[in-house]
Amino acid sequence: MSLKRLYQQVLLDHNKNPRNFKVIEKPTHYAHGINPLCGDDYHLFLTIENDTIKDIGFHGNGCAISKSVSSMMTTHILNKTTSEVVKIKDTFIELLTDSLTDEDLEHLGHLTLFENVKEFPIRVKCATLIWRALEAALNKSESKISTEE
Repeated sequence: MSLKRLYQQVLLDHNKNPRNFKVIEKPTHYAHGINPLCGDDYHLFLTIENDTIKDIGFHGNGCAISKSVSSMMTTHILNKTTSEVVKIKDTFIELLTDSLTDEDLEHLGHLTLFENVKEFPIRVKCATLIWRALEAALNKSESKISTEE
């Protein structure tokens, strides 16, 4: 099976059946991400205990890329420490904006399937929106971020 076909199947699966698509009551960390150009609008909820992500959920609407990336992100970072998560976040964003070594790619696992998104610069904001929301939630900075900025 070609990588492109696998990417399409994974994207469609996570878009139709997103994992962790839920609202968490009383999260310890929260952010709201908006991509007005595409209409992506997601709320990200985290429960962090002892510096580890114990629960995660996202809710909202968006394109297939933003929803599938969000779904895969939530499964990938659950039960990881915040320092591990920051490294994964930075590596994923670099995946779409720069070149990475094979060693860097190991942190991403199946998330490397989204590397092809960088061929469509307008869609990079769709793929990175939830990661920017994650960054804001972890920093407890602005609870609302927009890709317009």
